[in-house]
Amino acid sequence: MDLDAYVVAHRAEWERLDALTRRRGLSGAEADELAELYQQVGTHLSAVRAQAPDPALVQHLSVLLANARTRALASRTSTAAGFLRFFTHRFPAALYRLRFWWLGALVGNVVVAGLMMWWLFHHPTVEQSLMSQQQIDDLVSHDFEDYYSESASSHFAAQVWVNNAWVSALCIALGILGLPVFWLLFQNIANLAVIGAIMHRYDHGAHFWGLLLPHGLLELTAVFVAAGTGLRLFWSWIEPGDLTRARSIAREGRTAATIALGLVVVLLVSGVVEGFVTPSGLPTWARLAIGVAAEVVFLAYVFVVGRRAVAEGEDGDIDARHLEDRVASRA
Repeated sequence: MDLDAYVVAHRAEWERLDALTRRRGLSGAEADELAELYQQVGTHLSAVRAQAPDPALVQHLSVLLANARTRALASRTSTAAGFLRFFTHRFPAALYRLRFWWLGALVGNVVVAGLMMWWLFHHPTVEQSLMSQQQIDDLVSHDFEDYYSESASSHFAAQVWVNNAWVSALCIALGILGLPVFWLLFQNIANLAVIGAIMHRYDHGAHFWGLLLPHGLLELTAVFVAAGTGLRLFWSWIEPGDLTRARSIAREGRTAATIALGLVVVLLVSGVVEGFVTPSGLPTWARLAIGVAAEVVFLAYVFVVGRRAVAEGEDGDIDARHLEDRVASRA
């Protein structure tokens, strides 16, 4: 190795790493650059030690790497900041990137549920084969409303949250198989269609929607997001695109994990609305306004915050720095 030529070839990288270690505040791009240069200079040090072990140069590069290591540790994002970034960038970006999948699930289910409810409304013999007349009378007169108030609000909110989180988790976890997602969605909307048809037949349609929509708008949207995410995971191995099938599945699996974590909070909000707003004594218009507001906030979160995060380079996946160790190859 020509040591003088080697120093000339890599001096700029060493000086740049030194400059970054001395800088008080680093942007995200600069932190990435520091990590990249740290690995490269580490490779340079190994090459010098092996081929031209000049003590002064070895000492210089060792000190430079030690300072860079300290600076890198100091510049890592704090846990609180990382938590905040998850909800300002990673989660909304994942929702926005997969928007056509879960919006498709939402529209498809609303249409199918509406058609099922209309058909059941005009075929009363079907409901009579599912429930006795006494059960139908009880449902219309008090059971449907009592469901939202039979338990303490806090207990009911927790119960609803756990149940919906479980359904959403199943949609995502079984999404890789495809068909189970459709079965879960069918079970969900079939039950809704049967009850809705009965309530409308006995002139309790307004009561039905007044109790369902305050929490149901956000709750069902979250379920459809989970379903769309699961179906995208299924499609990732059917059509991997430019990636290998394994990398495609891995990428969408990590994005699905991002959405699953974020939906925990979304479903918590819908559970609180269902536990405290739906059975409250507020007038129907006020309860509906709260439900609509929650849904509008969520959609704004996706299409404003999420769109901006995607424009900044986020895609809902884990930061590339955490996926694998990258080893500099040039000396």
